[in-house]
Amino acid sequence: MHIQLSFKESCKLFKFLFAATLCDPPMEKKPSEKTIWIPEPFRKSAQNIAEDAVKQFVEYNQVIGLGSGPMAAAIINEIGKIPLNIKKTLKCIASSTQIKQEALAGNLRIVDNNLVPEINIVFDGADQLDSQLHMIKGGGGALLKEKVLHSGAKIIVITAESFKYVKSFDRSVPIELHPFALYLLQKELESKHDGKPELRMLNEGYPYVTENGNFILDTVFPSILDVEKKEAELKNIPGVIEVGLFTKHANLYYKAKNDGSFESTKI
Repeated sequence: MHIQLSFKESCKLFKFLFAATLCDPPMEKKPSEKTIWIPEPFRKSAQNIAEDAVKQFVEYNQVIGLGSGPMAAAIINEIGKIPLNIKKTLKCIASSTQIKQEALAGNLRIVDNNLVPEINIVFDGADQLDSQLHMIKGGGGALLKEKVLHSGAKIIVITAESFKYVKSFDRSVPIELHPFALYLLQKELESKHDGKPELRMLNEGYPYVTENGNFILDTVFPSILDVEKKEAELKNIPGVIEVGLFTKHANLYYKAKNDGSFESTKI
């Protein structure tokens, strides 16, 4: 879908984006405010996974990468419950403002991204996983920072509901792009990659803008036979910032079930 903006609409969009950059940062969230949304049948298993993950992996003096999404947020909330003598030694790097607020609500210490190369472990979710455990991520718009955290982490732990584990991908792939490249990329995806890109929009009718100031094209492909090749091809298009195909395997995958139980797979 191509979005053509008139001069008047372009001016409105510019004013909207400019105003967004001047907004005060979000206030710290109180612990009583809940922003996690997990399908009701999976809430018990999400809690069980969070308890298991924290017990297995969280230790003194770690640098922890905080991925995005409700399943990852459940683990982050569980980290907030650990004894203070351990918690005060942890340093956390958040992939999004929403996750940062979850961490602050649990009195976790947020540090700068200069510690990304020293990340001991990252906890993250996924929008979909195929039979080879490749992932599609970016439904929440944090794919760039999430992929950076994965790249720097010594250990990656992924958790997702059972229905997100599929034989082959059947949902759109988020592609983060510089706004200047929008029309070029739409044409390239359609003519050379058989893709059907759709510009992610806000309810107000404006394009969704990532925390990095970029647009997202949610793109449907007929099939992706070679995920690693497709990731490389898409990232090679001028203007593409990041692609929601994650081909670096995690160390542990949790699969939440709707009966409160879960499975785990180590790589």
